[in-house]
Amino acid sequence: MDIGDMRRDFESEGLDREQLDDDPVRQFELWFNDARNAGILEPNAMSLATTGADSQPDLRTVLLKYFDHDGFVFYTNYGSRKAGELEENPKAALLFPWIGLNRQVIVQGTVTRVSQTESLRYFASRPRGSQLGAWVSEQSKVIRSRGLLEQKVAEIKRKFGDGEIPLPSFWGGYRVVPHRIEFWQGRPSRLHDRFEYLRSDNGWTIQRLQP
Repeated sequence: MDIGDMRRDFESEGLDREQLDDDPVRQFELWFNDARNAGILEPNAMSLATTGADSQPDLRTVLLKYFDHDGFVFYTNYGSRKAGELEENPKAALLFPWIGLNRQVIVQGTVTRVSQTESLRYFASRPRGSQLGAWVSEQSKVIRSRGLLEQKVAEIKRKFGDGEIPLPSFWGGYRVVPHRIEFWQGRPSRLHDRFEYLRSDNGWTIQRLQP
C-alpha cells in the first residue's frame, strides 16, 4: 500500500532560543504541562528504545512516572526483555510524541535502577489490580493461553487475600539520566525548529539543529 501522499503541514508558532529555559528539565516540565493542559491522551506515554548485547534495537511504549534533575523514571519487571537489555547495555532513548501540539521531545542517557525505597513508594500507590498484575506476569515470557494468565491471577488473589500486597523482589524502577535532550517544534514546509541540550562538566549547552 502506497501511503506517500499522506501528509499535513505543521501549522504552529515557531520556537526561538530566547523562549527556551536554560535548564532542559524545567523546559521539559513547561512542555509537559502544555501537553497535559491541552488534553493530550497519556502525555506521560513515551517510547523507550534499548539495545542489548546483540545490538538489535528494541522499542516499546512505557509510562513516565517521575522526573527531576536526576532523571526520568519508569517501572517494570526486572525479568522483562527491556530490563535484560538495560542490564547488558545501560543506555536508552526516550521519545515523547505530543503530535497534537506538533511537538516531540527526545531524551538520551544512561540508565540506573532506582532505590528499593523509591520502588516501594510507587508500588504502594498503584491500584490493587496493578499490584497483583506485577506479581502474576513473568513479563516477556511465552504463555500458552490467556486462561493460564487468569488462573495465575486467581491464585495470587487467594494468596494475599485482603491483606497488603508486598513489593515483588523482581519489580522496580529505572532512571534515565540524560546527557542529551532535544525539543522539536513542527513548522510549515518541514522547516521545523529543533534545539538540543548537551550536558558537559560545565552544565548544559544549547544549539539549534537543522530540520
